Amino acid sequence: MFTGIITAIGQITHIENLGTSAAHGKRLTIQTPEGYLDDVALGDSIALNGACMTVTALSLDNSAFTIEISAESLRLTTGLDQLQQVNLEKALRAADRLGGHIVSGHVDGIGTVSHFSPVGESHELRIQAPKALAQYLAYKGSITVQGVSLTVNAVTDLTDSCEFSINLIAHTVEHTTFKHLRVGSHVNLEIDVIARYVARMLAMPQID
Repeated sequence: MFTGIITAIGQITHIENLGTSAAHGKRLTIQTPEGYLDDVALGDSIALNGACMTVTALSLDNSAFTIEISAESLRLTTGLDQLQQVNLEKALRAADRLGGHIVSGHVDGIGTVSHFSPVGESHELRIQAPKALAQYLAYKGSITVQGVSLTVNAVTDLTDSCEFSINLIAHTVEHTTFKHLRVGSHVNLEIDVIARYVARMLAMPQID
């Protein structure tokens, strides 16, 4: 479980194929800031761009850790098969503050940045999401983008997709990988878990 509050930016420094076919996944090595892994153990969960992964190896001297990602996870996410920066969040402890919202670390879809520009001291970010996620997006509702907990400012239903708008303060842009976003960039999306349960309950037939 996570909260969508990014605690560091890591760098994927090495990608190794776990097999010779498309059915095989990859092993990733991620470099982190010095001291970031001091309280991390083998088997712990760390979210990379919003995708929950298990630590399979640690190098505390080099502040690096290794994860193995399946072909299915690679298919359902974006940006985890490239040598690039990633947003990091360690799994939530029971006594931690819930600073964002409840985030499971399971990516529900891939969105595409349709607009990203400064507005005053902030940035407006608009993302086109898959049509299947439209019913879970609402004004002032929560959405996770690249692992970051954000508030939806507007939603526009389109013919084959749904576009939502977010306001990003300067701090969020500076301390996440959002600074690298461009129009056309792909991003991992996770819908609000409460919206997921509400949709399921409404779809179930009423029992007398």
